Amino acid sequence: MAYEVTAARKRPKTFDELAGQDFVTSTLKNSLQSNMIAHAYLFSGPRGVGKTSAARILAKSLNCEKGVTDTPCGECSSCKEISAGSSLDVIEIDGASNTSVNDIRTIKEEVLFAPNSSRYKVYIIDEVHMLSNSAFNALLKTIEEPPPYIVFIFATTEIHKVPATIRSRCQQFNFRLLSIDKIKKLLSDAASELHISAENDALLWIAREATGSMRDAYTLFDQVVSFSKGNVTLENIREKLGIIGLDTIDALAVDIAEGNGKRVLEETHKILMSGISIDQFVTDLTNYFRSILFIKHNIHNESILGFDVKRFSSKVVETFSAPQIEQILELLLNMYRNLKYTLSRTFELELTLSRMSVMAEYITPGEILKRIEEIKKQIKTESFTAPEPEKIPSKKQTESYDQTISPEQIGTIINSLKKQKLALSSALEKAVLWKREGETVTLLFNSTYSANFVKSDLSSIREQISEVLGTKVTISVIVSDEKLKQDPSLDTSIEMVKKVFRGEIVKGD
Repeated sequence: MAYEVTAARKRPKTFDELAGQDFVTSTLKNSLQSNMIAHAYLFSGPRGVGKTSAARILAKSLNCEKGVTDTPCGECSSCKEISAGSSLDVIEIDGASNTSVNDIRTIKEEVLFAPNSSRYKVYIIDEVHMLSNSAFNALLKTIEEPPPYIVFIFATTEIHKVPATIRSRCQQFNFRLLSIDKIKKLLSDAASELHISAENDALLWIAREATGSMRDAYTLFDQVVSFSKGNVTLENIREKLGIIGLDTIDALAVDIAEGNGKRVLEETHKILMSGISIDQFVTDLTNYFRSILFIKHNIHNESILGFDVKRFSSKVVETFSAPQIEQILELLLNMYRNLKYTLSRTFELELTLSRMSVMAEYITPGEILKRIEEIKKQIKTESFTAPEPEKIPSKKQTESYDQTISPEQIGTIINSLKKQKLALSSALEKAVLWKREGETVTLLFNSTYSANFVKSDLSSIREQISEVLGTKVTISVIVSDEKLKQDPSLDTSIEMVKKVFRGEIVKGD
């Protein structure tokens, strides 16, 4: 017998065999069981998901010799002729090559004649969106009020190109992409039927490459089987199709995580010299870091990651944060877009990998702002904590300067400010000594930060002191230690900033 490709051999023959389209199959089966047959159906969806197969199954269900049924026998002459494409009453038309209005006029003339030997005359028009506007207009009346024995089934991958006037006259069914798990299971069944040994990772790779299309999966499966000699392995696929193994990519990612730029560039050179194309290299590296991003978000589903989570290096996962991985993916995607116009594709790749090697030190703007806010809170907490009792000027201390400002008066001044400006009163409490000489009140501080804060609002302090003393005064703010005034790095708040940012005070000329 002639060789039959897997996609044709495994084409579904009943609605129950149509994988991944439960909504479509259940609706069609119910309408057949209740004998509610529409005169026009519109099947839309991606390539290779079963639109044409569903159309043929529906045609067999309508014309099976058992009667209208949701489970055609597949054994009667009508079912066999439809499966073979030789039925006179099931006409399959390629919309891409029959686009003119004259082709549609032929259909309009043919529908006037009853079926030759079947119950219904079924027209299956594939890629119906390729018809011209004139052809669509010629179809309108026919599909709206066809003879009772006529059923139209349209299939398209681009539903948006089908005029609304056509869509409104049809029952619409949207076919979906198949899941990776479902494709892998069907590939495993196909391998078992062929008595071929196939690794789980190899079938998973084929399922991912098919991107939801069962026909694409079967086509790629046939290609892999042709060079695998009865044993389908991921290593064999890697060698023959020129893809990079996970272990190689993982080792390169570890070097990137360690910031070893020299080794990253050396390993990249070895990979390219082994015959791997730059496009494939970038694709595999992008898919790898996409999987790492999913792992960072605690997603360990094998069908999403492409491999078992244990195959990915824990060092890479632990080294990079989610924002850092997102930045790496952005670098890779931008590079891929730039490869078409770059001066040198190799230089573009090497530059990107060099930047990725320092990505462990990358800090997002949001993290920088958060760190600054934390520093502000720490400085504020340290600068404005309530003073210890021994720091409040005692009577003995004030007597050495001037007995006219008593501790009670100082307390009154500070308490009055607390009602209006709490932060200012807290800073004023840091004053070690108060001294009055005539109409001048001198405030003595040990901290330049507190002294500067008080200087920023002397008018409020002067108003309160004048009110308590009963006379207008001027305020003088000084720092007790001259060394502290000359070297501001000794201030505690500045020391904290130096410690957080690991910096030093640089003095100008």
